[in-house]
Amino acid sequence: MNEKYVKLKRRNFIKGSSAALFLASLPTYGMIFFKDEKPKKVALIGTGWYGSSDLYRLIQVANVEVTALCDVDDHNLENTALIVSQRQKSKKKPQLYSDYRTMLKSHDFDIVLIGTPDHWHALTCIDALKSGAHVYVQKPISIDVMEGEAMVAAARKYDLIVQVGTQRKSTPHLITAKKQIVDQGLLGKVGHVELCCYYHMRANGNPPEESVPDFFDYEMWTGPAPMRAYDGLPHKRWWRTFREYSNGITGDMCVHMLDTARWMLDLGWPKKISSEGGIYVQKGGESNISDTQTAVFEFEDFNCIWQHRTWGNPADPEYPWAFKIYGEKGVLKGDVMKAEFVPVDGGETLRFDVVYEREKYPEDVTEKDIELHAAPATRGHMIDFLKAIENNTRPIADIEQGHISTASCILANLSMDLKRPLVYDPVSRTVINDPEATALLTREYRGDWVHPHPDTV
Repeated sequence: MNEKYVKLKRRNFIKGSSAALFLASLPTYGMIFFKDEKPKKVALIGTGWYGSSDLYRLIQVANVEVTALCDVDDHNLENTALIVSQRQKSKKKPQLYSDYRTMLKSHDFDIVLIGTPDHWHALTCIDALKSGAHVYVQKPISIDVMEGEAMVAAARKYDLIVQVGTQRKSTPHLITAKKQIVDQGLLGKVGHVELCCYYHMRANGNPPEESVPDFFDYEMWTGPAPMRAYDGLPHKRWWRTFREYSNGITGDMCVHMLDTARWMLDLGWPKKISSEGGIYVQKGGESNISDTQTAVFEFEDFNCIWQHRTWGNPADPEYPWAFKIYGEKGVLKGDVMKAEFVPVDGGETLRFDVVYEREKYPEDVTEKDIELHAAPATRGHMIDFLKAIENNTRPIADIEQGHISTASCILANLSMDLKRPLVYDPVSRTVINDPEATALLTREYRGDWVHPHPDTV
């Protein structure tokens, strides 16, 4: 039996100890105060489901004052403003805006959170950086590769911190699994990685065209993206079902698991990316994202293989959205709820379970649509972001790492569309020997909106 595995087993801290190990790994865990002890001024752009959830987690762990909110949906704005006024220390209601540009010009923010649909991430992030604010932006960071390059360039040019919402890196049980399995060498030589999502999460209907309601600015919501006929509020899952506004299941779900595998194994850019897929089963609705897709991300010594299906049964019902890292001495399986190390020599499986914090943060329990299992991870992610701001260091989900994971998923979609492998060179910002693919790294913007470029941000 592997010597390191025996030592790990004898220490008897795995089961039920993920939370303690995670909390102990942080210098402080709780309300973060900055050196000047003044609350940081915060704004949120995009007050829908996850943008508001991110903001509520920040309020729980940081000395902040939410001074402004921005959304094109008046109902979302008012709902979030009410909860913020109830939760933040000052009990003040933030100022409300429908145009983020007006908001950024009207205030000096320390931190701007971005929870918009994918097609708005780049412009809002870059403009927030130009205004002098640090940024927390949701994943995937961009709708095309060159947007991501511009976001990285802007963060470096203005010397500000950008944390990406790939919070698996701050998930307690996955941090413990990385430290005690991967970093201790229990896997041995890694030779293969599998990533998957089999959730039935692809909205696929045929709603009729209708009039845009007075409380919703559809023109501004669409912004630089192609405009579809309005067929109801695009919130929650509906906008994600269209390539006009999202990168599909690969951009939404693979980006998390690919990013996790890259973090676990210290991986950079893939050497080559290839993908196949399409709409094979769910053909009846308007959705234009793939319902079935496989992607191969080739690294130096092994491949990471992604697969999703939004129909049928998962390949492994215990791990419907997950990563599996295969080493010569065992396999590490992980998802948002758990992780397991299964050694090849027949030793005992080691399990790491999700951490909840209901008692410490009772408001979690009554919050509408909260992902209880993800709340501790998001709080940890916010704490890491705040510490990076305080110490002027790179956060764990720095914009460059978020760009690599996002761009890799976008390139997988392009490979599927073009039906050939792609090799991206981040130095020249081109797909090698493929002018057609290189042209697709920048998507045409609608109307007067100007696409950002890394050389001119």
